[in-house]
Amino acid sequence: MEKSWKEAIKRVLAESENPLHYTEISEQILSRGYYETDGATPAATVNAQLASSIKHEGDSSPFVRVAKGTFALKKFVLIAGQETTSPSKQNPSDIPTSFEDELSESIIHSFGMYWQRDLVVWRSDPKMYGKQQALSKPVDFGKQKGIYILYDHHTVVYVGRSIDRPLGKRLFEHTIDRLGSRWNRFSWFGLLDVTQEGNLRETPPNTSLASLVSTLEALLIEALEPPQNRKRGDDFSAIEYIQDIDPELKEKEIQNTLRTIEQKMRGVSA
Repeated sequence: MEKSWKEAIKRVLAESENPLHYTEISEQILSRGYYETDGATPAATVNAQLASSIKHEGDSSPFVRVAKGTFALKKFVLIAGQETTSPSKQNPSDIPTSFEDELSESIIHSFGMYWQRDLVVWRSDPKMYGKQQALSKPVDFGKQKGIYILYDHHTVVYVGRSIDRPLGKRLFEHTIDRLGSRWNRFSWFGLLDVTQEGNLRETPPNTSLASLVSTLEALLIEALEPPQNRKRGDDFSAIEYIQDIDPELKEKEIQNTLRTIEQKMRGVSA
């Protein structure tokens, strides 16, 4: 195990020898056990480490940013004969100092796609857990605000917004209203950011018209998955969270498994 995020990042990029997106770097760090963290936003931390190194260490930084959110070890880029630009010569706006800076013009900060209805314990104030990556800390998105889509499998049946009431409560209402029997999956696009500790927070809006259009385009592409669109959309920097089963359901599954085993053992002994 490495002693710091920076050393873990260097190790992953050295083993790859190819540029990687910061989300992939963080995923490989955790899955390979190169570094451990209790934080809920490892991808954001990796991006902040990379951006900070490039900005503050200048030419001595081992990293180079080759595209939006994509980094490589400088020595591999030089070996490949690609031209690099010194951080001191780059436009400051091209070098975000942190993940939050990169998202400063983004409306959507986090999202989840095709989450399963039956992995949530539905009540008036439900908890909806998601993880940035499989080994990262789960985040409760029940208090999230934004836009949501209900599906019957992959068929869209309803699009709604959650502003005056949190996302979890709004979805709970759809389990008991006229749509109650018509959906089994949902996607959501959240306005609230996620802190390193796994809490939701509001961020000051700072959105240009271009960023607004790009975000709306990306959201539609994500939601509708048109076959002719090969990419998510320009400048869509929101982090996708994979759904995590509610701990209460996990406990029920364990108890059911234990009861099944106990019943089988009784049958064998009989």
